[in-house]
Amino acid sequence: MNTKRAVGWVAFFAVAAALTWGPDYFTPADEGDESVAVVATPAKSTVRGALPAAASTPGKAVEIKDLSPAGDLFAARSWKAAPTLAVVTEQPVNVTPMVQAPSAPAMPFQFVGRLDDQSDLQVFLQNGEKIYVVRKGDVIDETWRIEGISDVELSFVYLPLHLSQTLSVGSTQ
Repeated sequence: MNTKRAVGWVAFFAVAAALTWGPDYFTPADEGDESVAVVATPAKSTVRGALPAAASTPGKAVEIKDLSPAGDLFAARSWKAAPTLAVVTEQPVNVTPMVQAPSAPAMPFQFVGRLDDQSDLQVFLQNGEKIYVVRKGDVIDETWRIEGISDVELSFVYLPLHLSQTLSVGSTQ
């Protein structure tokens, strides 16, 4: 049994050696797919103890094979076909900013009360700590004008934009 094992190992090493040296033995040296670098050797080395670059005649160019690997050694390989990517043909939508129309600020006044004389109607309004006594046609702080006074609402005009607003002043009861 030891002889069979020894013969098996010898056969294995023989096949491995044949596969290793075989391609170099059968490949011609002038093959055009390999890149070859040419190095010129000097005639005499001036450095003491230097070895000659090649065992050729001085001044003759020596060919050196390029042993760098061709292609990517670690490229992913698969039997499946590469997936095709979808092509986007949709154009991007450019959203133009919406310009908002200017609007009047919130009503700053609160209704406090009203005084109804037979000849004149007055309304009391409060803005913070200020109290205003106004009639129809009055202008408050050069910003608000009183357009009309009714039993249930007070009509204002915001003068910078000429926009109308109303303020509830109570019910008819």
